[in-house]
Amino acid sequence: MQSIFDSPAWQTEVANLVGASDSKALARQLVSFLCSTVSNNGTALLAFHTDAPPEVLDHSLAPSRARHYLDRYLAGPYLLDPLYQMALRSDKPAMCRFRDTHPDRFHSSEYYRQYVERTHLVDEMDFLLGVSPNSALVIVCGRTEKRFTRVELNRLRLIEPVVRSAMQRVWDGRDGRGALDDRDHDMHQRLTECFENFGEDALTQREREITQLLLRGHSSKSIARELGIAPGTVMVHKRNLFAKLGITSQYELFSSFIDTLSGT
Repeated sequence: MQSIFDSPAWQTEVANLVGASDSKALARQLVSFLCSTVSNNGTALLAFHTDAPPEVLDHSLAPSRARHYLDRYLAGPYLLDPLYQMALRSDKPAMCRFRDTHPDRFHSSEYYRQYVERTHLVDEMDFLLGVSPNSALVIVCGRTEKRFTRVELNRLRLIEPVVRSAMQRVWDGRDGRGALDDRDHDMHQRLTECFENFGEDALTQREREITQLLLRGHSSKSIARELGIAPGTVMVHKRNLFAKLGITSQYELFSSFIDTLSGT
């Protein structure tokens, strides 16, 4: 049986990737290359930064779907995205299946219900590359209809060196930070400060740390592991912070955070 790698169409995609002459053309061709390797319902090349909001360097989504999937994400929910957090770590993987890396209660989190669930994604493969102390490039390849098969996952693993090399070339060929300006940096700083300082008038530092992990989809046991404390201690802090914020559920916690975020 002929492999997709033997296909003339796929070989043409490789040639176009190698021949791309500038960063924008290379980003566009890289997305096309991924789409030719495995069928998907949306592939995007993103730049994540510690000091600025994410940038969308290229994607395969139609305009209406881009507004739903990307514009809403860039408005602030990215701060709660496990992929965003992982991409900016020094110990990130080169490639991962998103559902294997998110927090243990992620599917019960309000971020998942209010944002991820509405994208209808059922599977996602990601390539991650640190390109500077403050930035990382990420390729998100998503499915809304069925999960990737073992054969498709193996294909993606086989092309990982090519993808990462192309990602580095995209970054190296960039002229500055694209369309980012001082307003983007200021907005990111306000959003980040809002997240890090949420509840500061009422909560202790430890309670704020637990609040941040709850918002990102961690269970009490996961929070205990992250912070090196007992699960029972986490539950006590959780009861206290709920009482101080005048809430009774994680839905109310998320809603309170989004209200604060909207005020920025």
